[in-house]
Amino acid sequence: MTRVKICGMTRVDDALAAARAGVDAIGLVFVERSKRHIDVQAARTICRALPPFVGRVGLFMDAEAGRVRQVLDEVPLDWLQFHGSEDAAFCQQFGRPWIKALAMGGNAVVDVSAFDEADALLLDSHGAGAMGGSGETFDWSRAPDINRPWVLAGGLHPGNVAEACRQLQPDAVDVSSGVEVRPGVKSDKLMNEFIKAVKHG
Repeated sequence: MTRVKICGMTRVDDALAAARAGVDAIGLVFVERSKRHIDVQAARTICRALPPFVGRVGLFMDAEAGRVRQVLDEVPLDWLQFHGSEDAAFCQQFGRPWIKALAMGGNAVVDVSAFDEADALLLDSHGAGAMGGSGETFDWSRAPDINRPWVLAGGLHPGNVAEACRQLQPDAVDVSSGVEVRPGVKSDKLMNEFIKAVKHG
């Protein structure tokens, strides 16, 4: 069964609606230049409102280690997701399972072996040095063979995610803009449709 993460949560109501729809995890973006950036207090409020067994993922991009630790001290995160130029040694120092995002946009050359220690890899459509959440897909035929858990992201929405799951069979999918009214504000209807498309094809 392919699992679903909905990223870029900024509101308690959206997170609870995602939980009711059957989401497996929600993502909180601690990157100031993101349109979906959230502060520690708001993130903590969202995490505390969630029902049991909904995973809480914190997304960082080239943050200082001290910043990551500060967030972990205040927000009960289950997973960390790194989107920048972080190396494996940086990512694994925090004592949490971690996901490394690999940029598939442009002519990016992806070296999955550089992150053998990652608990999962995430293939996203952004180019190197850019943020995810663009709403654009990448050429799925370029997806490398990955022999460990991995997540598909980039341009997914209720209309294409079932086909993406059939073609690539990822362990999980990650969506943000594809279920939004505007950046950081989710649509209950689109979240429901997306999860149903993943779970029931």
